[in-house]
Amino acid sequence: MSGGLRPAASPQGSPDRPGPLPGGSSPLLAVEELVVRYNSIPALHGVSLTVLPGEIVTLIGANGAGKTTTLRAISGLLRASSGRIVFDGSDIIRLKPHRIASLGIAHVPEGRGIFTNLTVRDNLEIGAYLRRNSQEIHEDLERVFLLFPVLKERARQLSATLSGGEQQMLAIGRALMAHPRLLLLDEPSLGLAPQLVDAIFRTIVEIAHGGTTILLVEQNAHRALTIARRGYVLETGRVVLADESKNLVANERVKHAYLGG
Repeated sequence: MSGGLRPAASPQGSPDRPGPLPGGSSPLLAVEELVVRYNSIPALHGVSLTVLPGEIVTLIGANGAGKTTTLRAISGLLRASSGRIVFDGSDIIRLKPHRIASLGIAHVPEGRGIFTNLTVRDNLEIGAYLRRNSQEIHEDLERVFLLFPVLKERARQLSATLSGGEQQMLAIGRALMAHPRLLLLDEPSLGLAPQLVDAIFRTIVEIAHGGTTILLVEQNAHRALTIARRGYVLETGRVVLADESKNLVANERVKHAYLGG
């Protein structure tokens, strides 16, 4: 099964997953037949997916399946060979990364990408580099500190002194300082202790409840499907399965390949 099945909202909200979407919502993001090549080697073969406003949608698959490549193409860090990436009704596939960011897409890359020679506060303020309203920037900084109190406690420390989990919080917080409409999260739990994974996933749900739409790439497929409304399974650069998360969790193929079933 290739491409997106019709998006469907879960029957009710919970602390672990955002609630139902309004009927008839148009996609905030629509990726259509996306092809990406590294030199002459195809990495994505006609990937299509949609993300509705307010959703958490997850991409799952093995290493090398094309999940990170998809996020990098959406944020403009990789040039697509063909296809369309439609954000809020406009095709952004040929735009530069800074222009895509200015439209409201923020990307938290795998590996975090923080500036270890700068303080925590400096890293957060860099996230707002495209913005001009100092009052709104200050308000968003306070919201980040509410989400991640440890960042406020350590605001004057060099980010190199933070633990891995704290650095992941900083990377997410910096992206939120851009006040994004769509947050691209690449492997937020990678390398973290279980208790920190719990904290990060609770925060992702809280961010979604606050109105930010999220496209999540995550090695821990079970955790990702627990908080996401829908999921897409990628294999060798193709979408091979797309459905509501509850149906993917029950799918024998998915259980065997990705959930340890």
